[in-house]
Amino acid sequence: MRRAARGLVLALFAVVLACGVGAPSASDVDAQHVLAFAGRTGAPLVLDVRSAEEFATGHVPGARNVSFDQVASRLGELGPPGDVVVYCERGPRASKAAAVLRGAGFTVRHLAGDMSGWRAQGLPIER
Repeated sequence: MRRAARGLVLALFAVVLACGVGAPSASDVDAQHVLAFAGRTGAPLVLDVRSAEEFATGHVPGARNVSFDQVASRLGELGPPGDVVVYCERGPRASKAAAVLRGAGFTVRHLAGDMSGWRAQGLPIER
């Protein structure tokens, strides 16, 4: 029984590591990189998954807004699956939206620091 329990613990640990829990995500993209490709042809879609009210107070230039809880029902508005950078205010909603987007075939990256980090860096904000 002890060996089986140890195997289960090791398996759960492997799942946690694979999911990136507690560690920076390999799919994070920094704000400076997002700013550099903003508005360029062929650039990834930048998707703000905060509420419409939050979006109206200021967002990453060129970002589109679809609330995290509407992503699944509005996938058709995002065009064919491609590259997307997703963010919210601090991260949890972006993670939920990213899971939906990946499931639909999108290649998803997460804006490191989200909107709060963008603001903290003093980067341009569109209203």
